Amino acid sequence: MVKRVSLWDAGCPVARALDVIGDWWSLLIIRDAFDGARRFGEFQTGLGVAKGVLAARLRDLTAKGVLETAPASDGSAYREYVLTEKGRGLFLVIVALRQWGEDHLYPPDAPRSSLVEADGGAPVARLELRARDGRRLEWSDTRVTRLAPD
Repeated sequence: MVKRVSLWDAGCPVARALDVIGDWWSLLIIRDAFDGARRFGEFQTGLGVAKGVLAARLRDLTAKGVLETAPASDGSAYREYVLTEKGRGLFLVIVALRQWGEDHLYPPDAPRSSLVEADGGAPVARLELRARDGRRLEWSDTRVTRLAPD
């Protein structure tokens, strides 16, 4: 098995982000946290992931500041996992992945979960990248300015 290399010192924000949340279990844990999962057992049941893998991912996401533990909301002795501000900042990433999956991974009219507004149940609008003046941007309307080599 190849040892995972840290991308934390990379000059690219995408590489650094992947260093924090770059495996599918981590993203699915974050997705489930947005859907209301808070306890180890809820994540394990919902994902069907091995307990050791889940424990390692939860520990890593907590150490990297995406999740934090808090006393159980029902007053029991359990601890719950709660998204931090950093973790809540991943909501648009999860929505973007969802919308990409809807567009490219399902036949038309295939059954699937959907994201709707909590108040009223209307489908959520498509994400769009906008310029400062409000124009819609496509990938070809942008460029990355790279750091100069040291």
